[in-house]
Amino acid sequence: MRIKELYNSAVLRLTAAEIIDPQLEARVLLGHTLHMNPVQLVLAAGQKVTPSQTDEFEKVLKRRLQREPTAYILGRCEFWSLSFCVTKDVLIPRPETEFLIEMVLQAVRQAGNAVQGPIVDLGTGSGVIAIVLACEMPECPEIYGTDHSLAALGVAKVNAALHRVANRVRFINADLFTAFAADKQFGLIVTNPPYVEEELLTAAAAESDHSLQPEVVLHEPRQALDGGRKGGEVIDRIAAALSAVLKPGGWFFMEIGAGQADFVMALFQAFTCFEAMHVYHDYAGLPRVFQARRRRDHSAQE
Repeated sequence: MRIKELYNSAVLRLTAAEIIDPQLEARVLLGHTLHMNPVQLVLAAGQKVTPSQTDEFEKVLKRRLQREPTAYILGRCEFWSLSFCVTKDVLIPRPETEFLIEMVLQAVRQAGNAVQGPIVDLGTGSGVIAIVLACEMPECPEIYGTDHSLAALGVAKVNAALHRVANRVRFINADLFTAFAADKQFGLIVTNPPYVEEELLTAAAAESDHSLQPEVVLHEPRQALDGGRKGGEVIDRIAAALSAVLKPGGWFFMEIGAGQADFVMALFQAFTCFEAMHVYHDYAGLPRVFQARRRRDHSAQE
């Protein structure tokens, strides 16, 4: 069989399985198997593949047909124009989280690149937020990433080494702020918490709701998605702890679900220590990033 024949067959099978953009998926998976980039695949379209290469591609293709995300099959994904390692222990980084980082950097730069105190990324997962902030903000020497999953932290450490910031980003096994001293405060807190409704995940797993893709429900770590009842349980806990751990004048940024803007605004408006509260809409026009700042003249006690 020739490369173009293998490709055409894969496109037909991916299309039948209702995989989005089957042509792109076939190119990526075939290139991965044959160790070729897209240009090389086109130039070598008439080249014959060996039986062992055909067998290897069949294994890869079957995984994708079972709706395993391509990033897990490849063991990597692109985020912020950088390559990051991913495994089934971490969420696959998405464009929505790139938008979160854009809003963080925009606010920091408008404030003169002055972050007063350390930075922490809560629920760091693969470490992409902490690592990109370290790359984009070399003036900040103290950056932390916390996660309750030791396996996820292992992936994050690999990524920090890959992007040469392992000496500046410290990953800690913790549930939110629990590993820090009681008087530890941060100048910038960023998080992409679990915010999917538990009810929605349960319905999707039972195939009674199709609003979530099978790739997400079947393969990505549920603990990194499940925000509990109405998706707000982890957000509630973060809000309750924030006034004690955010420095006066410090910034807080959080990725939120598309239907959570009103809930999050009401939640944080109940605390008198926050100002500059705003919800940014992403490039699809959906509410995506919540911002708040700790008042400089307000004590930590509510």
